[in-house]
Amino acid sequence: MVYAFIDAANLFYGGEKSLGWKIDYKKLLLYLKNKFSVSRAYYYAGVDVGSYKGKDKGINLDGLLDFFQRKLRRERLKEAERLEIEKYIQRIKFYKKLDSFGFKLRLKPTKIFRNGKSTVKKANCDVDLTFDLMRYMSQYSEIVMLSGDGDFAPVLEYLKNKRKKVHILARSERTAREIRVLAGDKFMDFKYLREQLKIQKAPV
Repeated sequence: MVYAFIDAANLFYGGEKSLGWKIDYKKLLLYLKNKFSVSRAYYYAGVDVGSYKGKDKGINLDGLLDFFQRKLRRERLKEAERLEIEKYIQRIKFYKKLDSFGFKLRLKPTKIFRNGKSTVKKANCDVDLTFDLMRYMSQYSEIVMLSGDGDFAPVLEYLKNKRKKVHILARSERTAREIRVLAGDKFMDFKYLREQLKIQKAPV
């Protein structure tokens, strides 16, 4: 069995603006299946939940979507608040689409950190991803790791020592040196998949 583990924060940091092209996630999943025979693809990311009361019981995308849609209909919101909620709704719909494609979602509520006048949103999924790497270790013989985060080097080295084959598919500019050394010839730069995985614009 081959499992894929996708660290969205590392691989897709900055989204289309940073990457330079828009990913077709259905093509991505198909690529992982065809190239590596991946049977499961876990996707780790943060999701804004606002004041949603169900967040401590896990992320229910349908409930979260309903919460924000009702908020838009019922509350008198400032324009900036409305735009922010609409952005949340689009993100939730995106995750629902990933789920429909067959990705195994591992979503975590974002947390807000204030540093002086600036506000930063974070949802560190590294622990969740590492936990799943170990939890499912007996089920797979190979993994495809879609991340270049150096924090994963110790667990990936451990897996290699346990005779698990480790493929790294990541953006070269966001890949730590220790990850590249560990991967060796099993490293692939994600940007070279642009023509295979980008969303094709419909002809005008």
